[in-house]
Amino acid sequence: MTLNQELFLFINSFALQNNILDTIAISCAEYMPYVFIVIEVYIFFILKLKDEAIFAFYSMLMGLTLSKIISLFYIHNRPFVDNIGVALVEHAPDSSFPSDHTTFMLSIAISLIFFTKTKKIGLFLLFIGFISGLTRVFEGIHYPFDIFGALVISFIGAFLIYKVKSKLQKVNNLIIKITIKD
Repeated sequence: MTLNQELFLFINSFALQNNILDTIAISCAEYMPYVFIVIEVYIFFILKLKDEAIFAFYSMLMGLTLSKIISLFYIHNRPFVDNIGVALVEHAPDSSFPSDHTTFMLSIAISLIFFTKTKKIGLFLLFIGFISGLTRVFEGIHYPFDIFGALVISFIGAFLIYKVKSKLQKVNNLIIKITIKD
């Protein structure tokens, strides 16, 4: 048995032990990306940190693009396909590496960390995004390395966007111009 499988079995062993814990974990795993969307909207419209919110959006797109490219060339079974652990939710038996949910969240979080005005929000989101990723392991649809892979992919995507942010500023200015005025 691999380290990835052993870590999975340890985390997943807590599933079906407590209905409240299962419900919290499933809710967190399935709905946390929506919280990130709400926070992005809050940063853009309420905090008026429009560039930071837009760069975080680009980072999310870059992270998910990298994730999809990896999934095309590297197929990794989900735990339930390998017949180990318990699955609390149904999921397509597609490639599990890296976790798209986690990539979505961590790409936004890491991008926000790169900017002074959103660093604290980004660190908080990194923490809850990573915990939410681990709940995907708890519910039996990802291995732990799928979550760590998402962390690496998210960093790469956010870093690439951050490095070309000056080249993207014209697009940002256009987006900001067509949105509700301050």
